[in-house]
Amino acid sequence: MSRSFFAPSGVESSSSSSGGDRGASPPSDSSRAPFLSNKEAATTLNLGNDAAATGANGISSDRQDKSALATAGALPPILAYCTASILMTVINKYVLSTRFTLNMFVLLIQSLVGVILVRAAKSTGAIQLRDFISKDAKNWFPISCLLVLVIWTGSKALQFLSIPVYTIFKNLTIILIAYGEVFLFNARLTRIILLSFGLMVLSSIIAASADIARVLDLADLRMPHNADSLDAVSRLSAGHEVGTSDPLAGIKASVNALDAPDSEGEGVLEAMGGWHIFNSGYVWMALNCTVSAAYVLFMRKRIKSFGFKDWDTMYYNNLLSVPVLIVMSLFVEDWSVANFEKNFPSDRRTSLMTAIVFSGACAVFISYTTAWCIRATSSTTYSMVGALNKLPLALSGMVFFNDPVTTGSTTAIGTGFLAGLVYAYGKNQQAEAGRLASANGAANHGASSSLEERDEFKGSLPMHQREGGAKGRVE
Repeated sequence: MSRSFFAPSGVESSSSSSGGDRGASPPSDSSRAPFLSNKEAATTLNLGNDAAATGANGISSDRQDKSALATAGALPPILAYCTASILMTVINKYVLSTRFTLNMFVLLIQSLVGVILVRAAKSTGAIQLRDFISKDAKNWFPISCLLVLVIWTGSKALQFLSIPVYTIFKNLTIILIAYGEVFLFNARLTRIILLSFGLMVLSSIIAASADIARVLDLADLRMPHNADSLDAVSRLSAGHEVGTSDPLAGIKASVNALDAPDSEGEGVLEAMGGWHIFNSGYVWMALNCTVSAAYVLFMRKRIKSFGFKDWDTMYYNNLLSVPVLIVMSLFVEDWSVANFEKNFPSDRRTSLMTAIVFSGACAVFISYTTAWCIRATSSTTYSMVGALNKLPLALSGMVFFNDPVTTGSTTAIGTGFLAGLVYAYGKNQQAEAGRLASANGAANHGASSSLEERDEFKGSLPMHQREGGAKGRVE
């Protein structure tokens, strides 16, 4: 892996010895004066406050300048990461927004593009990549299979759900991963993190409330099946026929028209009592959350033993997923000429293929911008950026695909956005507490070592070496 990508910037705030003296906090005047001559003590006591004020102002100005430079340097990677993730989701939604049936074929092209770009980056010396080893590939293959399932179920969910709903429900994966870490790695969940989980569940319920209401309304309706009642529908709860002024007629007609080739003369929504809504996107979303959590937890256990870096992980995942996608696509999808003509119509063929190839490049770009963002900022900032990125990602569906802007959708997006912020804050607080505990443990260990050393030399005469004196000379 390239050090320029992942290594710390190395620009530490180092200074010369004189600079270090200026930057260090000077001892108090009362402690310094007894060790100075009378004239020096008087000068120190009278002028020390002015010098300290001047030094403090200089240090404050330097810190403000460095903070401004750090903020300016962190802005490009943050914007690049957010842009890449939004582009990836929007392009995939564009490709899968129609009645697309070759999802695995799309994933196959994206994986091939990722492998080609990573190999090209290695050949130019832009990144460092370990050589392909058969043993590593064999051990990593189960993880790649899980990743294929993650991407496939995610693409199916995105095909049937709007981007805001998809983004909100994706947060539920965090809950599954967190509880998986509790059982597998003895992780701990704080009250703030549990609060964020509650907000995530609430946002998901709000996001699905519109579809839940549609299911209940459709389950209460029954389309007529005889010629005498073509102008009426039966409401089961009322027990009598009512007029055809059905507020859902337009929606049902459009959905049934889309499903007409598979409905065998009967509307799918009517035949399934409205539960077709849940049998599409939400089932795929539930499968995606489950498989995603399993993938993350399993990879966490394996990646430490392999010593893979980010680019190694991406390269092996893309390369090993190619044969899996080929086999699954051949068994699950229809590779006939007629089906390809249906999925890639002549008027959209060029734009669709361009979008698919570009989405594969976006996956590589996301990996790079993720590393760039962490290197230029910090893991804390990156986690907050990931939480903040949920808002523009959800809004992109309303902008590019005319998803309805309703009170429920905006409330769900806002609640999910707040849940992401609370979760990021809770994780950062937990990480900070862990660092403080480690620091206190090291300090206590050092103190105990010092006491042991002092006990070892108890009763001995203290000997001090004069600074700058000859080596071995003791006074």
